[in-house]
Amino acid sequence: MPVLVILIIFSLSFYAYYKMKYFRSRRPIERRWLSAKSSIALGSFVFFFGVNQFFLYSSTVTYVVGSIFLLIGAGSVWAGYRAYKHYLPLVIEEAQQTAKNGG
Repeated sequence: MPVLVILIIFSLSFYAYYKMKYFRSRRPIERRWLSAKSSIALGSFVFFFGVNQFFLYSSTVTYVVGSIFLLIGAGSVWAGYRAYKHYLPLVIEEAQQTAKNGG
């Protein structure tokens, strides 16, 4: 399915983008926040890759491996989203403190 291939490419691109921003950031809480965003992107990559496997091949092994990918991807997205929500107010506060201190 071409739609799944596009979603896989986008999620992998967002993962690379957020990892680059993570390594460039100097603020510790912002780094955790960016790590959470990259976890969401990587989880969506694994999830969409698992869904794509169901359309490519039809064997028992494919269904087992695809299901494992679905579970791991969904778990990673869920954990990343929870971390994102946790760090968002802290990142805003950290940015305001940095702006206030002239940094």
